[in-house]
Amino acid sequence: MTGETALRAISRVVHRSGIALLAIWLAGAVLGGFAPHAQAAETVNPDVVDRTTLRVCADPGNLPYSNDKGEGFENRIAEIIAEELDVPIAYTWFPQTIGFVRRTLGEKRCDLIIGVAATNELMQNTNPYYKSTYVMVYRADTDLTGSLGDPALQGKKIGVQPRTPVASLLARHGLMGHMKSYPLVVDTRLEKPARQMVADVSSGEIDVALGWGPLAGYWVREIDPTLRMVPVVPEAGTRLSFLMSMGIRYNEPDWKHTLNRILRKRKDDITAVLTAYNVPMLDRKGQLIEVAAQPRDKPASPAPREKPAAASIAEPDGYRMEAYRAPVPRTLTGARTVDAETLIDLIKTEDIALIDVFPAARKPEGRGNNQLWREPKRATIKGALWLANMGVGKLHEDEEAAFKAELSRLSEGGKRTLAFFCEPDCWMSWNAAKRAMSYGFDKVVWFPGGVSEWNDAGELLEETRPWRPSAQE
Repeated sequence: MTGETALRAISRVVHRSGIALLAIWLAGAVLGGFAPHAQAAETVNPDVVDRTTLRVCADPGNLPYSNDKGEGFENRIAEIIAEELDVPIAYTWFPQTIGFVRRTLGEKRCDLIIGVAATNELMQNTNPYYKSTYVMVYRADTDLTGSLGDPALQGKKIGVQPRTPVASLLARHGLMGHMKSYPLVVDTRLEKPARQMVADVSSGEIDVALGWGPLAGYWVREIDPTLRMVPVVPEAGTRLSFLMSMGIRYNEPDWKHTLNRILRKRKDDITAVLTAYNVPMLDRKGQLIEVAAQPRDKPASPAPREKPAAASIAEPDGYRMEAYRAPVPRTLTGARTVDAETLIDLIKTEDIALIDVFPAARKPEGRGNNQLWREPKRATIKGALWLANMGVGKLHEDEEAAFKAELSRLSEGGKRTLAFFCEPDCWMSWNAAKRAMSYGFDKVVWFPGGVSEWNDAGELLEETRPWRPSAQE
């Protein structure tokens, strides 16, 4: 493979994964000659790990991951591994640029890379020890849902790194016109684009930053903890979350087993380190494990901020009228409240109409039929109908009539079950389900986890456009 061909291959990987570090390691492999199949071809390759020292390969200036002062979260995790092995740490420092793997792990100058994407085939991976995702960072005076289909994003100036998954979603939603571009692959000693994006949100230079979670979370903590940060809502065909593991050479099974044992034993300690650095982490269901953004003078391992208990959110007498993106009650009186697993089972046993009520921008008033207008798209549960905006607190009279008629059609006169959803912590789905019961429908299901939980459960999504009441078309 020529250097030019290799770089084109690397560019494609960057576009698919969006993780610059993964591309750098692939560059080192392709251009430097360190490839997994070459290692796997050896018939005898005993472990070469130095048992007297934990030899770590790391970047000397790449916070929040690592630096030569030991200030990164990967430095702290390395300390946990060394403590468990009861050995000192010795670093091999090398910038995470082309040749990183070849000049470190490949030349056996060190034995462990602390953080790699679990999908990385260049190295042998340990078991993953956390999962993170792309996030949206914005100021507290802005109310955003995390979805790139949110009408509130229209006209906002958005910072993003090109050739990342979130950049692709921006293009899909027609938001490129207000985009500010920040470089993706850089010399970390000289440039820190993630830091600049967060600083620009804080200063008002841009309204929103879209970035990889561990980077964005750390710089929010360091620069402006008042900024808000939410996961970007996933869409069909675009992967936004990644499992992270440790990287070692192939054919070192004993070393892998040792590390996996330590990762299991010290899981809580490692999670505490990630929490202290404000790394957004996802649980097994893909839900955000919320942590508080910590200013730099806080202790290294603060306790995570607890999410308000669902039981403490009371059901209002009427509909929620504002701030629709907020913690919701645990139940909806009169409806069945379900999670993704239960909804999957219900679909197998009942005739269910799936109804998404996530908001969507309307065609601007006064725009004639001869003027271009593209209806927004949204990735939703496969087979669902997107009845956009029907979960607001108060509907116009014509919308109310149209919504009631559409529910009657979907329910086939009350024979089918109506299942309402939106996104996590979305009052619009709660409102819509309550409204359906007020119309007299008694087979109503509320799925508060919405599209995000459905996607994280591994179920299918499909793109659709919103249904509109005839008076609004």
